[in-house]
Amino acid sequence: MHDTSLLDLFTRDIGTAEQLLELIDSEFQVLGDRDLPRLQSILTEKLPLLGLLQQHGKERSQLLTSLGLSPDRAGLQALAAQSSQAELLLERGDQLNALLERCQTANLRNGRLIRSSQASANSMLNILRGNETPSLYDSRGGAARIGQQRPLSQA
Repeated sequence: MHDTSLLDLFTRDIGTAEQLLELIDSEFQVLGDRDLPRLQSILTEKLPLLGLLQQHGKERSQLLTSLGLSPDRAGLQALAAQSSQAELLLERGDQLNALLERCQTANLRNGRLIRSSQASANSMLNILRGNETPSLYDSRGGAARIGQQRPLSQA
């Protein structure tokens, strides 16, 4: 009975994680295109999926814990050892884990892109405000600082 419930949760979460991965990949494209309305739409679609994955993760952990097993791979293996669907349980658990790792990697990639874009925008704003002096290269290829810079509004 418990193995069937766990298998059902794995199956549903695999589909959810695949949807999430597609959204994260779309988000990467949209971030590059700077399409803010589409980005908002993607974020709105991601939130329920993340909530569902979190809820099901808690349910899986509680199910294993209620059987006196650890809520990790070892606990899953112990449950599978007592199940007629052992191979399928372990396969789906590994499949879900791999998908979630891919989601995390893709999300970290998107985070790096966001931070890079923010740094670039802040640097441009500081130059426009006159708070930062852009560096130029001298004839030998070294960075040379310009002595007096005025804000763009005073140029």
